[in-house]
Amino acid sequence: MPIALLVLALSSFAIGTTEFVIMGLLPEVASDLAVSIPQAGWLVTGYALAVAIGAPIMAVSTSRLKRRTALISLMGFFIIGNLLCAISPNYWVLMVARIVTALCHGAFFGIGSVVAANLVTPDRKASAVALMFTGLTLANVLGVPLGTAIGQAYGWRSTFAIVTVIGIVTIVGLIAVLPKDSQEQQGSLRSEIAALRNARLWLALSTTVFFAASMFALFTYIAPLLRDVTGLTPDGVTWTLFLIGLGLTIGNLVGGKLADWKLGPTLAVMFGLIALTSIAFSITMRSLIPTEITLFLWAMATFAAVPALQVGVVRFGKNAPNLVSTINIGAFNTGNALGAWAGGMVIDAGFEMTRVPLAAALMALLGLGATALTYLSTEEQPDPALAE
Repeated sequence: MPIALLVLALSSFAIGTTEFVIMGLLPEVASDLAVSIPQAGWLVTGYALAVAIGAPIMAVSTSRLKRRTALISLMGFFIIGNLLCAISPNYWVLMVARIVTALCHGAFFGIGSVVAANLVTPDRKASAVALMFTGLTLANVLGVPLGTAIGQAYGWRSTFAIVTVIGIVTIVGLIAVLPKDSQEQQGSLRSEIAALRNARLWLALSTTVFFAASMFALFTYIAPLLRDVTGLTPDGVTWTLFLIGLGLTIGNLVGGKLADWKLGPTLAVMFGLIALTSIAFSITMRSLIPTEITLFLWAMATFAAVPALQVGVVRFGKNAPNLVSTINIGAFNTGNALGAWAGGMVIDAGFEMTRVPLAAALMALLGLGATALTYLSTEEQPDPALAE
């Protein structure tokens, strides 16, 4: 794999850390800013909605830029947003800072995944995308646990200050090693918009929405669940987040291989496993060892679906690879917001916190239905070559 893929993976590590670390720090943020846990959860929802809305806007705004230039510019937004997070004096400034950070997210992953796929031969495209997204999973293995521990020890703002530094290192790496052949124009915006008329593409995007909703209905509130129900200490939460991140990483790498084989069956099986492990967690979360085992299996199943989701939408929108990849990231964050809202509603409605994973299971079952509609009547093709 080209070294440029490692730089793209580092970029996704930085972006993934800033997106997910807020979940491990939710109690600290809520306490420091004098808001409730569900109100703090809106920082997750706000970020996700900003990605969902901002992704197509940023895709259009950068459509005249060459891919290399676009990626470097978007990383600049990321650095500014995290710096604002680090110096935020109150809840609303932090919300604005999260929105600024989110503006780069969707377009970066969308354009970056196309660049990553074009760095390798057609039969390794899903694996290349998976490698780029390994940075996202490593963010959960290393970035989120370490960021949580640092935030608990030195204040949550210190975590975002460190992520800002990582962003600076990343943009230097992009400038230094991103190949010049990724400097080509992204293509005609008009032709890409025309490619969005494919109805099956929108079905594929719906699978991404339900996938993310199933993940974040549970993951957004993982720290309060582990503290208040399982009875873990802050250090215990950190180590559990590390275990979850390990499962996400393994699942992502396995999912890349499976997606290179069969897209539809891979997604169907993973949605089923996500539903089963979410239901299991609602039962096991009161005991430490069963909790750790269940969350590890849940994490593996969850991110094993990611490469198939990304490659799948490009399969149905192959004439608009930049735009559909970016919209897919927006769809992911639409689901993120939906899931965070659904989990928060369960808590606000007065149900026991053990019911939160059941909301995640329901979203996974909806994703299974969307997968059946998307792929059931579609003959499996050899892994599609992403358009240049």
